[in-house]
Amino acid sequence: MSQPPSSPAEHPSPAHRKLRIAVFNRTFSPTGGGAERYSIALVEQLSARHEIHVFAQEIDHHWPGVTYHRVSAPLRKPRWINQLWFATATWWGTRRGFDVVHSHENTWHGDIQTVHVLPVKYNLFHGRTGWRLMLRWIKVVTSPRLLAYLVIERFRFTLRGQRQIVATSPALKEVLEHTYPACASVLSVISPGVVVPAAGSDRLAARRSLGLPAHGPLIAFVANDYQKKGLGTLLDALKRLPSDVALAVVGNPSYIERFRQKAVALAVSERVHFLGHLRDVSPLYQAADILAHPTLEDTFAMVVLEAMAYGLPIVVSDSRYCGIAGLLTDGVNALILSSPTDARQLSDRLARILQEPALYRDLATGARDFASQWSWSTIACQQEVMYRDIADAASRTAPHFNHSH
Repeated sequence: MSQPPSSPAEHPSPAHRKLRIAVFNRTFSPTGGGAERYSIALVEQLSARHEIHVFAQEIDHHWPGVTYHRVSAPLRKPRWINQLWFATATWWGTRRGFDVVHSHENTWHGDIQTVHVLPVKYNLFHGRTGWRLMLRWIKVVTSPRLLAYLVIERFRFTLRGQRQIVATSPALKEVLEHTYPACASVLSVISPGVVVPAAGSDRLAARRSLGLPAHGPLIAFVANDYQKKGLGTLLDALKRLPSDVALAVVGNPSYIERFRQKAVALAVSERVHFLGHLRDVSPLYQAADILAHPTLEDTFAMVVLEAMAYGLPIVVSDSRYCGIAGLLTDGVNALILSSPTDARQLSDRLARILQEPALYRDLATGARDFASQWSWSTIACQQEVMYRDIADAASRTAPHFNHSH
């Protein structure tokens, strides 16, 4: 099992010059999702020591000392055209003048490529053989969209210069090694971090601020893709739980109507509270009793780590579906699902937590203990060491001209 990140003292950051660093996401906003919150946290941690420039199409973030560059978006759709545009624009804007270029997007350039999702190549071809593989290739070669994504990704994983590739979980690193074996020598893991809040938050005040029921058990669900992260299964599980158990849903509001209809069909709509995007999710963690994350696909799942920092017991899909689960211990700091689509199993796990006070206390303590090992300051130190290694290597290989003639 992967160990927690080592402390900053074990990876001292040498007292070098301030680096000029370019960072890009298409969306640089705390409501964007886990990848966006990951890059935002690193920028905030490192901006006091380095000159950081953020390149993004959507910017909803302001931090002292950070310079923001808005990238135009003449065509939002189709998405693959916008991806090509963003990659080209950021290449042009960062081709010189920076010590390190750090990409959190599928681009062909960047000294550091932090990968947050499964590769396109893996999603398209993994496990397919024979005629199924042939049919998939036919689909790819007749799709400009898929070809564009694959070509960009291929160049993203091409070894060049001082390039380093970062996976956000050990499970994702294994997938990358399998999909692009040539890049194994430059692959490493820098997992997301978390800010552990002070204990003693006011649960009742948090519920009132969000318009949630003042009393009764409350389950939290946080995701931008409700379908992929298992809200359908959670609604089915809610129907099996006592009628005083409520559910608060935070994330992309475009899914609300579809899942509100499902809640109506299951006769649980009065118990489900759709909150849409929250710029700050911490009031929900303060208000809730449990976080449920029956995800079908998550390379790490920052929301799980964030909720654990607030001492919430967690029910989460196992490591085949969720990267962080490979770091957790069932019954010690989480309850782990073997099947994220099994509503009965999910409801049983949730009911156990709600009905067994000793289990609740043990999981809450285990969650906070686990989260305390993954502070953003430690994670940022790991990233800073990589920045300095790349900048130092580049300075050693830069041409030196003799002007004596």
